[in-house]
Amino acid sequence: MIIWREGVVAGLGTAWPGAQELTVTIEGDQVRALAYVELVGEPQVGDRVLVTTAALQRGLGTGGYGFVAALPDRLPADPPTAPGHLVKARYTPLQTLVLGADEQESEHHELLREADDLAGLPVVVADLHSSLPAVVAGVRTVRPDARVAYVMTDGGALPLWFSRTVAGLRDADWLAASVTVGQAFGGDVEAVSLHSGLLAARHVLEADVVVVAQGPGNLGTGTRWGFSGVAAGDAINAVATLGGRPIASLRVSAADPRERHHGISHHSLTAYGRVALAPADVVVPELGGEIGALVDRQARALGERHALVRVAVHGLQAALQDVPVTLSTMGRGLAEDPTPFLAAAAAGVHAASVA
Repeated sequence: MIIWREGVVAGLGTAWPGAQELTVTIEGDQVRALAYVELVGEPQVGDRVLVTTAALQRGLGTGGYGFVAALPDRLPADPPTAPGHLVKARYTPLQTLVLGADEQESEHHELLREADDLAGLPVVVADLHSSLPAVVAGVRTVRPDARVAYVMTDGGALPLWFSRTVAGLRDADWLAASVTVGQAFGGDVEAVSLHSGLLAARHVLEADVVVVAQGPGNLGTGTRWGFSGVAAGDAINAVATLGGRPIASLRVSAADPRERHHGISHHSLTAYGRVALAPADVVVPELGGEIGALVDRQARALGERHALVRVAVHGLQAALQDVPVTLSTMGRGLAEDPTPFLAAAAAGVHAASVA
């Protein structure tokens, strides 16, 4: 279902690579909106815009934005002819052509054509996009010079441009580059599949550590299998298939009021315990106290298939306070609930120690 609205740009807000915030007047009301300038062009004050508002009106997780679908009176010029025939967001009105690292027109095609081995590359797999900066913070406590690449899957946002986190980590030189795979797009490198994206991170970007997670906008239904993070288990399998070292970052919370997400989330227990068929290093943060005891007890269920790696979190709180982007997950920051960030940072520590 799409709810269409026509409005006029009343003001421009913050911009970051690929995205422009704006205020749009719609039927007399001021609405926050976001334009992906690579898709629709650069809006200016006074422009008439077509905005989709269904998720906004329903209060769903789109960052509180309507999305600009077109500037009907000032369409962008046709892009210059360039190589690239991968279509992403396929068969949607805003499908886009990109040059994939693995396609025939790419300078990297020959490098990737027979590539089949990650050569033990440590790959941290996380359920939520919000884990990314914390994982990188953990890596940097052990190897501040490590080249960290982010592989974004298509379980959440499809345009990587939505992520202020990625933009901020790139600006701070905490993240070397990004790869968008599947239907996701907008990364420094594009790839067809998670497998070819991982290989691109290893052979094209020469990453020391890779983080795999969906883009912003986790989807869940409160059922055992109906959540987008189930793909974390598939990612573990992909890393193992390609000869990498899969490292599972647990989704943990001490503050989530929902029982299924208290301690280790059922998302992690399902994705790693049921979907991931290949063994991985499951990083169990040593949190201490009641929450630490609960996490340790819950993690035992994953020990039958995976190696449980316990990592001390001493000193990681300070490292997380130095992260150059806002830490927030499920509406809670580091002060409200440090446990999810400590768990993710612990995974980064382990990845860096085996890189």
